[in-house]
Amino acid sequence: MSDLALHEYLSHLPEEALQEFTEWCILEQAKEAGYDFIPNRSKLDNLPTGEYINQLIDQFMQVKKNPIKDGLAAVLAGKQVDEHALPSVAAVVDFVSLYVKYLIPQAGQDEAETDAILTQASQQQLEKVAQIAQKYHVELKV
Repeated sequence: MSDLALHEYLSHLPEEALQEFTEWCILEQAKEAGYDFIPNRSKLDNLPTGEYINQLIDQFMQVKKNPIKDGLAAVLAGKQVDEHALPSVAAVVDFVSLYVKYLIPQAGQDEAETDAILTQASQQQLEKVAQIAQKYHVELKV
């Protein structure tokens, strides 16, 4: 599988951009894995950006469609995040992007098909980060 190294760009983005990317991962990209998550907005209102991101991720992580697959995705994402060693909020966003990506492949797919799906999900994330970075006037060398 091609590793597009999304984590290399996250620490260059302001927290507002990280929040927008996190929302996209959780509310849009996770739909590809069958997660139609609707956050409790009353718990998100008026939170500072870092706390908002943490609360949104916490709400999403409580949704368990398939506890075994969800747990495996969390372990895989956590291991990679540890290796990436990003600072605070960027590390949390790195985790959720990896977690959502690992939720997408469905059971019964062969290894080649799974790799293709993961590569496509990584590419979508990288494109979204580049789009958001541009909106916040951050130049990324993608």
